[in-house]
Amino acid sequence: MTAQGSIDRTAPVTPLLAVHEAAGAQLIDFAGWQMPVRYGSDLAEHQAVRERAGLFDLSHMAELRVSGPDAGAMLDHALAGRLSALELWQAKYSLLLAEHGGIVDDLIVYRTGDAEFLVVANASNRHAALDALTERAAGFDATVVDEPEQTALIAVQGPAAAAIVGAIGLESEPLDGLRYYRSLPAVFEGEDVLVARTGYTGEDGFELYIAAHAAEDLWRAIELAGEGHGLARCGLAARDTLRLEAGMPLYGHELSLDVLPAQVGLGRVVALKTKGDFVGRAAVEAGPAADAPVLVGLTAEGRRAPRAGYPVLDSDRVVGSVTSGALSPTLGHPIAMALVEPGSATSDSLSVDVRGTQLPASVTALPFYTREARA
Repeated sequence: MTAQGSIDRTAPVTPLLAVHEAAGAQLIDFAGWQMPVRYGSDLAEHQAVRERAGLFDLSHMAELRVSGPDAGAMLDHALAGRLSALELWQAKYSLLLAEHGGIVDDLIVYRTGDAEFLVVANASNRHAALDALTERAAGFDATVVDEPEQTALIAVQGPAAAAIVGAIGLESEPLDGLRYYRSLPAVFEGEDVLVARTGYTGEDGFELYIAAHAAEDLWRAIELAGEGHGLARCGLAARDTLRLEAGMPLYGHELSLDVLPAQVGLGRVVALKTKGDFVGRAAVEAGPAADAPVLVGLTAEGRRAPRAGYPVLDSDRVVGSVTSGALSPTLGHPIAMALVEPGSATSDSLSVDVRGTQLPASVTALPFYTREARA
């Protein structure tokens, strides 16, 4: 953890660093970036998103611009989804696979022009994604450009997100007609903005891409618009518990080079029926080994939270391990995702070894929380 007085100024920093420091944020080194993990209480920030709205700086994410006459065809070859079929301003969740079918990264692709796409990868996989896409562009009339330091990403998530973003003075089409996983071009104080109805919290919300030099003005406009809606600044800690409740995988936890999409419930993301060959296709078609672990949701009673790496047992035999876990702020009991042996994926005798104590756990369908169920 990095103290506020000892920021590594040689590492990549968010263009909003001064804003976070002034707000008293606790900063950490995350994938090489200095980012706010919290401003005060993780619980309060989490609850703000579920009940009102939260404001996140996600400028550490990796933005890669793919353009050229063959951009769509190149992405069809490079990724697991059929990206050439995207409509203008549509977004799609997809996977970057290795030849052996393991997951290099999970990412979101936006079609921003007839021959232009914005690919957003995880910060920790920026170079792996850039290298893979650049290599896979060979033979196509398409270029891949790395843009993270030039781009800021700000997210507003929660029930009041639409009201807040609608009040910041964007020049754009009406936001109320923007569907989930769609985006639209906008202008804020003379600067181009991509407004996307996407997010990683399980709530309605927006992600706004803007030039780094304009990030502070946009952030302050959102804070001003959110004053009457209970908007809270939120760090990466709250983002993690929110995505866990929503059953959303995190690279390095549920996803890695060691797992195939089918093992983690992402077989539907792979376009086996709607496009031809792509990197990793043969391995995906062959499927994982019969004894390969599969992802399950787990719930427990009490207040002791399973954490990543804790062993999962079936009748006293270790059958897997927790990939992500927390005491759910919304549900009030422990939740976890875990990779376990296939034969234990429906077992009623599972437990998690929590520092030497076996905590009984029940297999639960993902996600743990949906806003539809809350309503």
